[in-house]
Amino acid sequence: MDKYNILLKQNKKTFHASDLALLWGITNKDTLNMTLKRFVDRGVLKRIHKGFYSTTDISDIDPYDLGFSYLNSYSYVSLETVLAKEGIIFQEVKYITFVSSRSSKFNIGGVKYSSRQLKEEFLNNTAGVQKVGDHFEANLERAVADILYYNPKYHFDNREIIDFDKVKKIQTEVGYVKD
Repeated sequence: MDKYNILLKQNKKTFHASDLALLWGITNKDTLNMTLKRFVDRGVLKRIHKGFYSTTDISDIDPYDLGFSYLNSYSYVSLETVLAKEGIIFQEVKYITFVSSRSSKFNIGGVKYSSRQLKEEFLNNTAGVQKVGDHFEANLERAVADILYYNPKYHFDNREIIDFDKVKKIQTEVGYVKD
């Protein structure tokens, strides 16, 4: 089967160069680079970022899904993004915040992203994290627990809607605090 048909049969819209090498069975780096260049020149792939490609315009991809895919390892939306969405903090959040195994800041298509590193033992505990679209997202209690892990004195603008008993339960289950 040719590379174009293999690509069209995928449910994904975004790919790292390493994903495409595996998908197409290409082991030679020069061959992969030439193939990617040809696919970009023909308009089959769009280069989003170095080593990161899409089969569609990035404006057609949910920004959360795009950030999750770019990170290319388990991560989830949390911290200020979830707190602002839930009405816990009132200040404007200028970036989408992820928790993952590495810290990074990046910009794709005018959207700013920030990823904060979390120890694997906490990151791999999915208490309070659910799948939303093609990414994972913390619920309110997990986002509060996460932010308190990084900053125990964090100021919440709207504390009244936080169920701190549920937060404490998540903190204990994840291992942020001991019983």
